[in-house]
Parts: sequence; structure tokens; C-alpha cells
Amino acid sequence: MRTKTGVITSAKMQKTVVVTVHRSVMHPLYGKRFRVSKKFLADTNGHDIGTGDEVVITECRPLSKRKRFRVTEIRKKAVRVAEMKTEEVEQQTKRDHRDLLAEKKRKKDSPPKS
Repeated sequence: MRTKTGVITSAKMQKTVVVTVHRSVMHPLYGKRFRVSKKFLADTNGHDIGTGDEVVITECRPLSKRKRFRVTEIRKKAVRVAEMKTEEVEQQTKRDHRDLLAEKKRKKDSPPKS
């Protein structure tokens, strides 16, 4: 069975990821090495995988028209930002100038504490 190591470039489908595999090829005449990449569709095999993860894919029977690989191992997980934290940050940053003016007005109108 063939195995390839690559990076997940898309994880937007259900149970399927797009894995980009890079390899170095030597030019037949000039001898210069250059990088060639190819994208493979792979079955997630129940793993919790996201974009940027480095994975090992193994060849298997055809699972669909373009899917012929399964993710067998996760080599390196990419850093993920917690979704809850990003929502809180978005709510805090959506304040505009009217909110700030209303806060200043409330501070002026409130009686001083003694």
C-alpha cells in the first residue's frame, strides 16, 4: 500500500479532507530541483482533523469518484483558536462611537458617590 505525507488544505466537507502532498523533482535536462504538489481527497476515518494538520494518508479501495485515500495518522496538529473566544472578541469589537458617547453621558449624569 502506498502512503503519503501531506498537509490538510481544506476540511469543509463531511468525512472528507483535501490533503496537499509536496515532492521534489529533478529537471531531466538542467538538473535543478523543484517542488511539485498534488491534492488528494482522503477519508477522515473518524479523526478530529482541521486545516493545517500534517497527516499520513494510505491508499485504499475507491470510496467515491475521487476519494482513494484514508487518513491513517496525524503527525502534527495545527494551532486552533477556540471558537468561543473569537465570538467574545467579535462582540467586544462591534461597539461603535455611539456606544462610547452613551457611556460618557451616563458617567456625567450619575451622581457622585460620597
